[in-house]
Amino acid sequence: MAIALDRLVSLVLLVQFVLLCSSYNVTSDVIRINLTSSGLQGILHEFPFSSLPNLAYIDLFDNVLFGTIPPQIGNLSKLIYLDLSHNKLSGSVPPEIGHLTKLEFLHLVNNQFNELSENLLNGSVPASIGNLSKLETLFLRDNQFSGTSPQEIELLFLVVLELDTNNFTGFLPQNICRGGVHQNFTVSNNDLIGSISKGLRNCTSLLRVRLDGNQFTGNIFEDFGNSFYGEISRNWGRCQKLTTLLLARNNVTGSIPPEIGNSTQLHVLDLSTNHLVGEIPKELGKLTFLVKLMLNGNKLSSGIPQELGSLTDLEYLDISSNKLSESLPGDLDELLKLIYLNLGCSKFSQEIPVQLGKLIPWQISTLESLEKLNLSHNNLSGSIPTSFARMHGLLYIDISYNELQGPIPDSLNLSHNNLSGSIPTSFARMHGLLYIDISYNELQGPIPDSKAFKEAPFEALEGNKGLCGDVRGLQSCKLSSAHISKGSHKVVIYIIYPLLGALSLLLAFFGISLILKRRKNEWQIKQRDVNNK
Repeated sequence: MAIALDRLVSLVLLVQFVLLCSSYNVTSDVIRINLTSSGLQGILHEFPFSSLPNLAYIDLFDNVLFGTIPPQIGNLSKLIYLDLSHNKLSGSVPPEIGHLTKLEFLHLVNNQFNELSENLLNGSVPASIGNLSKLETLFLRDNQFSGTSPQEIELLFLVVLELDTNNFTGFLPQNICRGGVHQNFTVSNNDLIGSISKGLRNCTSLLRVRLDGNQFTGNIFEDFGNSFYGEISRNWGRCQKLTTLLLARNNVTGSIPPEIGNSTQLHVLDLSTNHLVGEIPKELGKLTFLVKLMLNGNKLSSGIPQELGSLTDLEYLDISSNKLSESLPGDLDELLKLIYLNLGCSKFSQEIPVQLGKLIPWQISTLESLEKLNLSHNNLSGSIPTSFARMHGLLYIDISYNELQGPIPDSLNLSHNNLSGSIPTSFARMHGLLYIDISYNELQGPIPDSKAFKEAPFEALEGNKGLCGDVRGLQSCKLSSAHISKGSHKVVIYIIYPLLGALSLLLAFFGISLILKRRKNEWQIKQRDVNNK
């Protein structure tokens, strides 16, 4: 029998219903109660657990239950499923829950407990939790648990265990994957020490592991974690369901095992900031689901294998700060989803491949644009490809400290090179450009009227011969000789014409005066002659 009553707003009514059924001796047949999101109100201490000895399933999710969980719940020896999440239960979880040896699912989140996931629980995890032999999922993350990590959690059917963001100390349980079905294991952000349990090495069912934010030590050849030394085990290639592998910022040595290419479900691979040597294995090209690849900060040599061009889902690629010395491969133009590309601080030589300008085809506006490109501190030579002008999504670009020469393309500017001439005025139309550095070149003339130049610090413009503009540290631009010559002609015109006009008026005035005076004299002479006669 199962109980599923809609909108049973009072727990008292449920109790009365159960007692009524008990009087007719039918409660022993009830194995399932489902009252999710029913507006149920009350405290669980009113519930007659002893009248329902065969209950296997209780789901009271999303109600208004308050108070504490009664210890009598431990009498439900046949309980498999218990969901009391999204209520207003408080206090501590009774240790009697440890008597529920057949329990497979326990969900108590979003209450006001002193313990369990996101409930501000503190203290230590009771050893009786090891009695939950059927438990498959246990979330204790984001609390304030302390003491040693619960060694008793070596459950045969455990699939998910999250202990992250607590204050656990001591060592990890040695047989955490005893049942061989463990998929999700997180203990990040605690104070755990020592080596990683060898049981995890053989746990081929793992999909997700997080160990960061602890103080683990040991040889990574046999175990894995952080602050490790040793080499990367080729056994990682056997984890064919693994989606994320983060081994960054350790002391890992040796080479990258080609067998990692067999972990074909990997989405994120981060081996950065270690002491890895040798070549980048071409087998990484088989990781076609890879979205992020970070190999920066190592001592990898040779070049970038052309097989990486097969990683068409790749959005983030950082191979900077290595000893890669061959020319840049043209196959990078296949990485159409690339947003971040950092190949700086290596020893790449020869010219920048034209194909880099095809990383984001400007014709296909639906593709995500490359936003950051770093090729600095290499030995790149030749001119800057004009195809860079098609990379309209660029917000940051750094190709400084190379041997580049020639004019600056319309959409690019670089520091510490031998670039000459003036800066193209087309820079003023690059509204997406946020930062620019053209220091230590041989550039001259006015800076463009754009935000990137107007707001650039002087350090990004210094070291040139004759740059000018309205930026602190630069001289104001003077009028060119053409402007001066043209202006002088205007001044001559403005002065000469008025003078000529005034002179003409004066000459006309004097001419008229002379004519009038002459006529007056002639009239006076004629008048005297008349008088004499």
